[in-house]
Amino acid sequence: MAHTSQSLRRGAALLASTLAALGLLTACGNGGQGKSPESVSGTAAPATGNASGTDSSGTSPVPSGNGSSSASQGGGSSTGGGSSTGGTTTSSAAATRCHTSELSASVGGNNPGAGQENFPVVLTNKSGRTCTVRGYPGAAFVNSSGTQLGPDPQRESGTTATTVTLKPGQSAWAGLTFSNPEISGAKTATPAALLVTPPDEKDSLKVTWKNGAVPVSGNASSVRLGVFSAGTGA
Repeated sequence: MAHTSQSLRRGAALLASTLAALGLLTACGNGGQGKSPESVSGTAAPATGNASGTDSSGTSPVPSGNGSSSASQGGGSSTGGGSSTGGTTTSSAAATRCHTSELSASVGGNNPGAGQENFPVVLTNKSGRTCTVRGYPGAAFVNSSGTQLGPDPQRESGTTATTVTLKPGQSAWAGLTFSNPEISGAKTATPAALLVTPPDEKDSLKVTWKNGAVPVSGNASSVRLGVFSAGTGA
């Protein structure tokens, strides 16, 4: 029993010594204060953050682009050779593209021929910078309530898109064509306006339609659109 008591005393003394040593090390490590890590305002990222500008997969997040090109939305031509700036990928074409807010739209006079009605859809650069358009416009005939009349126009096949550079005040035009309803026998409606969407844009411009009935269903009711060329088509 005496031997056992002596062993217990030695074990207690050893434990007390170990705890005292641990307390001394802790006091040295944090200055004797149990405060949280200091938070400093500025550009430093939190300790748990990702300062590389990438997501958890290790790739830089890229905003989703305009992948749609329906007839009611302008459909341009994408180009490669993009450069990465500030964590997002851009291309020279995207950087110089004319945006809807920088343009005005109009419809030129009819130039009929061979049973066809042919109108130039004109976009004019009203901004103070030089920008470009490339490809097809979007277009839709609407009534006074804004409801679309007829299907989306079709795109002319066999046409090649070129980049048209517009200085302030300059214009580009694309052909809008349909068969004369009196000849084709197509059912018609008279639009209040034509909505025009520049290439690669989503917002449209509203142009009052003053050219009478247009085909909306039945035989030869298709409306077709061409690509943009320089000028007004006059």
